[in-house]
Amino acid sequence: MMHPADTLTIKTELVEPNDTNVLGNLHGGKLMYWMDICSALAATRLSHAPCVTASVDNVSFKRPIKLGEVVSVRASVSRTFRTSIEVFIEVFAANMYTGQEEKSNQAFYTFVALDAEGKPALVPQIEPVTEKEKVLFEGALRRRQLRLVLAGKMKAQDANELKEYLFQDNK
Repeated sequence: MMHPADTLTIKTELVEPNDTNVLGNLHGGKLMYWMDICSALAATRLSHAPCVTASVDNVSFKRPIKLGEVVSVRASVSRTFRTSIEVFIEVFAANMYTGQEEKSNQAFYTFVALDAEGKPALVPQIEPVTEKEKVLFEGALRRRQLRLVLAGKMKAQDANELKEYLFQDNK
C-alpha cells in the first residue's frame, strides 16, 4: 500500500521577466501550468500510468509572487477513488537571498489514470499516515461529491457525505 508521502513531487522554478505581468507578478496561468505538471507527476507516481486532468478546484491567490522569487510547488496524492486521483498542491514563494518562504496558495487537482487504450484505469488505494494526510483523505469524499454536483454528474440530494457535513449543526 502506498502512502501520500510516496507520491510527493516538488517542482521549483525561478520567476523570470517572461513569467510576469506589467506589475512584476507571476502570471496566474503560468503558475497553474506548473501546478498541473507537478500534480500530474504525483498522480503518475501512484498509478504508474498516464494521467489526465479531470478537474481543478478553486485556486485562490493569498499573495502575489514577484519577479525574482523562487516558487516551490509541492504535490501529493490525498485520496484515490476507482479511477480518479485527488492531488493536494501547496505553492510557496521564497526570497532566494534571505530564504524567507511564504505560502502563496493551495488547490486540489483531480486526475484520471488511463490504460493502454486510453480508457480509465483502476488506481491503487492510498493510506494516509500523518494527521494532515488523514484530514485531507477524510475531506476528499465531500470535495468529490461537490465536484460531481457542480459538473451535473450527481444530484445534490445524492451527495450524502456533503449534505451531512454542510448540515451537521441542524441535527
